[in-house]
Amino acid sequence: MSRFLVTGAAGFIGSHLSQRLLERGDTVVGLDNLNDYYSVQLKEDRLANLTPHERFSLKQLDLSDVDGMQRLFEDEPFDAVVNLAAQAGVRYSLENPRAYIDSNIVGFTNILEGCRHSESVKHLVYASSSSVYGTNTQMPFSVHHNVDHPVSLYAASKKSNELMAHCYSHLYGLPTTGLRFFTVYGPWGRPDMALFLFTKAILEGKPINVFNHGKMRRDFTYVDDIVEGVIRVTDRIPQPNPEWSSDDPDPGTSKAPYKLYNIGNNQPVELMHLIETLERALGKTAQKNLMDIQPGDVPATYADVDDLIRDVGFKPSTPIEVGVSRFVEWYREYHDV
Repeated sequence: MSRFLVTGAAGFIGSHLSQRLLERGDTVVGLDNLNDYYSVQLKEDRLANLTPHERFSLKQLDLSDVDGMQRLFEDEPFDAVVNLAAQAGVRYSLENPRAYIDSNIVGFTNILEGCRHSESVKHLVYASSSSVYGTNTQMPFSVHHNVDHPVSLYAASKKSNELMAHCYSHLYGLPTTGLRFFTVYGPWGRPDMALFLFTKAILEGKPINVFNHGKMRRDFTYVDDIVEGVIRVTDRIPQPNPEWSSDDPDPGTSKAPYKLYNIGNNQPVELMHLIETLERALGKTAQKNLMDIQPGDVPATYADVDDLIRDVGFKPSTPIEVGVSRFVEWYREYHDV
């Protein structure tokens, strides 16, 4: 049994992770600011699945609140911290860049400082993103590739998190692990994500916007696979890589207790195939507006998960047909349609 701080506990991945940790007997302190980037009601409904557990408590707090975050770490002993709170979304970062600095940079600094000064935190695990690969075209994407050319501020903020975490691992010996998530989907998902938007529009008989004329390819990863990967990695505290060389630096490891992993399905799916799978699950055909690719988007993502398999013995494997079917079942029940 361990005591976890899970930030973003009312979020999509955070609520699923908290549930799994509680089921295995851990204690979870969930942190969330319950902002209105999307439906607060959805966030509260996710929390309603967690609050009956006696080993779950919620702190409504913003990551960027320096004093509040300092008090939290002073008052609560945590064995591990999983930072999933962030301002999400590539497209929104074009409209409101400062939200990403406040949450993803200032907020992450407060997490690092809290862990650094804590006498109990043994491991900080944090969400990065496949978006850090930016203009990279070498497939599959590997944590050992250079990722210095992001194409959105969201991606740049996640890359910054990886660099900041390395500083704290190097300077203070804080074990940190960054997880690059690849297009997560499933029940209780975010309303601003493609699968949610498509499902809502198709059921309402409205057209859907299909960017890059449906030729986008994404490593869609089911949320249960993401959570399994997070838990296995969290239980494995990173060790310094004795073979790391400053003459040929490996971006995915370090001489410090620092590690990066991809968590993706390792099986890219074309956007049009996702839509066809969704149409079958819904029993309805979508009206499609074929459009050009949007600024900040990348045409394809594809995760190399060899390190994840080697180190924790796990590879995401839920087929898109199974995951979409489970999402549709949840969506119909939750929205009573």
